[in-house]
Amino acid sequence: MTATISLEYPFTGRWIAHNSPADRVPSHRTELFATALAIDFLPVDARGRTAPVTLGSLVRPEPPERFTGFGRAVLAPADGVVVAVSGAAFDHPAYRGLPSIRYAATQRNRISSGWKALAGNHVLIDCGGPGGGAIVALCHLRHGSIEVEIGQQLRSGERIGRCGNTGNSTEPHVHIQAMDGPDPRTARPVPMTFKGSLPHNREIVDCR
Repeated sequence: MTATISLEYPFTGRWIAHNSPADRVPSHRTELFATALAIDFLPVDARGRTAPVTLGSLVRPEPPERFTGFGRAVLAPADGVVVAVSGAAFDHPAYRGLPSIRYAATQRNRISSGWKALAGNHVLIDCGGPGGGAIVALCHLRHGSIEVEIGQQLRSGERIGRCGNTGNSTEPHVHIQAMDGPDPRTARPVPMTFKGSLPHNREIVDCR
């Protein structure tokens, strides 16, 4: 396995960690597509909520615009070169409560459709690093928000797009993973830290 790559958080503001490899490996309950060490970050408001909970949100899908972080800037977590961009997916409704159970039942179909169906709109960045380098993927970006192109040199902190709800996503968030090659079908996961550590599930990260 490639040595751990140290990254900056790919955002500003308040976010909550979810599916963290600090608590469980594989973090997303699968080894597919080099996701074993991936982590999700959900944008939250000052009260730690992704969106207000109502009776309606528990029984029917919601527009992603209702969520506090939909459209928040997503930043390059390290210096690197863009090696892949995919931005054709449209944002779909968010699912909480009973709708999330129905959405989970369709997971098999998304897996069978491959990486792009799971990642939605995404950017892959060759970030180099110790032990042979790492490709960092940032996924579920908002439709029409990607601002970079293949071959572009990036500096850490540059905006690459905005938080969305595309691909295998129940509500707006950013999925980030590192891997030892650009093809998630054959790559191996690379461990990550953020500013030298890895947040646990439900831990609030505040990047002001």
